[in-house]
Amino acid sequence: MKFVAYERAKQGTGASRRLRITGKTPGIVYGGDGQPQLIELDHNALWHALKKEAFHSSILEMDLAGNTTKVLLRDVQYHPFRPLVQHVDFQRVDARTRMTVKVPLHFKGEEESTAVKLDHNLVNHVMNELEVSCLPADLPEFIEIDLSGLTKNATIHVNDIKLPKGVKYVSHGKVNPVVVSAVPPLVAEEPVAGAEGAAPAEGAPAAAAKTDAKAAPAKKK
Repeated sequence: MKFVAYERAKQGTGASRRLRITGKTPGIVYGGDGQPQLIELDHNALWHALKKEAFHSSILEMDLAGNTTKVLLRDVQYHPFRPLVQHVDFQRVDARTRMTVKVPLHFKGEEESTAVKLDHNLVNHVMNELEVSCLPADLPEFIEIDLSGLTKNATIHVNDIKLPKGVKYVSHGKVNPVVVSAVPPLVAEEPVAGAEGAAPAEGAPAAAAKTDAKAAPAKKK
């Protein structure tokens, strides 16, 4: 994906606030062999780009002053309650350096699996993205997982996923976490028939007798 950025001369809270008033979003580009560079982007164009999954997980081409630089989106700061992007960070990409990126997971085929069709299991997506390490050229836009072979009460772990060539999972100490699990649906326990009405039923004749006693007229002496 491509986007256009502009050089930003001024920095600071006041300058950034004035920039946002004019419909621009302040940002920064860092990493690689160059120094950190202040940039600004058109807010509306950035807002729509951020709605696309690829903008978050793929290598982007930034057009800055007629030069194209390959970058990766690293951080986005949103306004607490307004639909406003306050700041954005990009990292330059070096083709020879491995990078760590979170890649989204796409699932398919779960409706055709025996876990869902025959056993009516619920499929729980424990993870929706996977942090990986790879060279820029090997970075996938997403990782697809086929769930059509999922069976009753089964689980799929990271080690069960076939990663693209050159891509390695970054564990952070979690050796083989669960990605997907098939779990049986919750079934509410049905109350025992007549359990609540048993006691009143036993006392009913006595209550009826008392009622009849009150209703019967007293005998005259």
